[in-house]
Amino acid sequence: MALALAAVSASADVKLPAIVSDNMVLQGPKAILWGTASPREAVKVKIGSKWGRAIAGADGKWTVTLQHLKSGGPYEMTITGSNAITIHNVAVGEVWLCAGASNMAFPVNGAANAPAEIAAAKFPMIRMFGGGKWEICDPSTVRMISAVAYFFGRDLHQKLKVPVGLIICSLSATPAEAWIAPSALESKPELKSLEDQWKAEAGSYPQAKELPDGQLYAPQKQESPQVNPASPLASPTPRRRRAPDDTAEPSGAYNAMIAPLIPYSIKGVVWYQGEANTTDPRLYRTLFPTLIDSWRSAWGEGDFPFLFVQLANFLPRSQEPSDSLWAELREAQAQALKLPATGMAVAIDIGDEHSLLPKNKEEVGARLALAAEEVAYGMDITGQGPLFTAMKIAGGKARVSFAQTGGGLTVKGGGPLKGFAMAGADKRYFPANAKIERNKVIVWSDKVPKPVAVRYAWANTPDCNLYNKEGLPAAPFRTDDWAQTLPSNSSESTAPAAIATRPPH
Repeated sequence: MALALAAVSASADVKLPAIVSDNMVLQGPKAILWGTASPREAVKVKIGSKWGRAIAGADGKWTVTLQHLKSGGPYEMTITGSNAITIHNVAVGEVWLCAGASNMAFPVNGAANAPAEIAAAKFPMIRMFGGGKWEICDPSTVRMISAVAYFFGRDLHQKLKVPVGLIICSLSATPAEAWIAPSALESKPELKSLEDQWKAEAGSYPQAKELPDGQLYAPQKQESPQVNPASPLASPTPRRRRAPDDTAEPSGAYNAMIAPLIPYSIKGVVWYQGEANTTDPRLYRTLFPTLIDSWRSAWGEGDFPFLFVQLANFLPRSQEPSDSLWAELREAQAQALKLPATGMAVAIDIGDEHSLLPKNKEEVGARLALAAEEVAYGMDITGQGPLFTAMKIAGGKARVSFAQTGGGLTVKGGGPLKGFAMAGADKRYFPANAKIERNKVIVWSDKVPKPVAVRYAWANTPDCNLYNKEGLPAAPFRTDDWAQTLPSNSSESTAPAAIATRPPH
């Protein structure tokens, strides 16, 4: 979906991008608008009593910055050059870019309790941009809108009492490298090779597509709306190689969907992606912060807030501690919290072990909104779940400390703490006992008299119940950095590669 520059009038000298159109939301207090006109033409933009002026360059491009905008609306905005264009029903408020893969694309009409949610979606001051136009949020327009984006925007709108604009850019089955600016990929040797790999695979497709099914197995970074654990995923399933998708190649989605939005003023980003990179979690440690840095650099507005969803629980439960690529990808996501103005919504408790696309998007949106209130708006709240900070070992027990404990650590539902495992120097993990003591967690195991490492919720779909009293789950973690080993025929190592369908949206 390219957001190409769209002429409002074919005969007009002044032309605007599609995002500058009726029902739009401008980010306050400062908004940047742009377009084209005749070379050296004077262009004036006015909304209410505020206005800005620019002279188009030799290439006809102009940019205007509007200052001191106050939240509210509706307003009319005029853009005047040799012709005049009026933009109707403009609001000023908070604009968020909501981007990612299948779980960001997942629509409201597929979410839990969809009929009631759609019927209640009457928010004229929530506006959603997608498909080249702004829509006013009501039951007729919200159905196919991203559920995560909508629930996030709704909660934010109700909390802040201001208009909210949601710019939605999503594409199912895309890996993180598809969303990174080309210059950022080229600046890192370990990422630059991804372009060469893509070109090699794309170049082999004309020959590969002629081979009968079963003669070629091509690992694919793809997602599926549902994977049944009873299906034959215990061994690699040969599938015909799919035709390369230009938007899924390195920087493809960025070039098509993100670059055309720049420099439209935004408050921040909400991001939901990761499933397509689970075959190489360690590379994601570089990919994800590179993506964040590249977007912030492209906008040139400093470290705007960047909120993201940690991967939910998925795939069958393991009864014993084991290695997990999905857990390692979650770890890579959490490491991005080292960057300034970042926030993470943990979803380890609201996924679906049978499906990559869990339906409880309302809770995901709610947790993202809490993170925004803390990270983006400076509210004095605990906007995230407990995050591991340190471990001390003494007397055969580990004492684990956390940030974001809020009103204190608690066991959801009561009973003993679950999800902890402990290992000694032999790197063998065993289930461990755990209890909350003075807002720390004490971990021990009779099978590990000399512990060196602890893990929590380190599994595809773990049993875990550590929360803060604000009702937010603790993020999975491990204190070791040992290389993982997974059987080559495990459902986890083969499932992402064998998936070849996209959710119907």
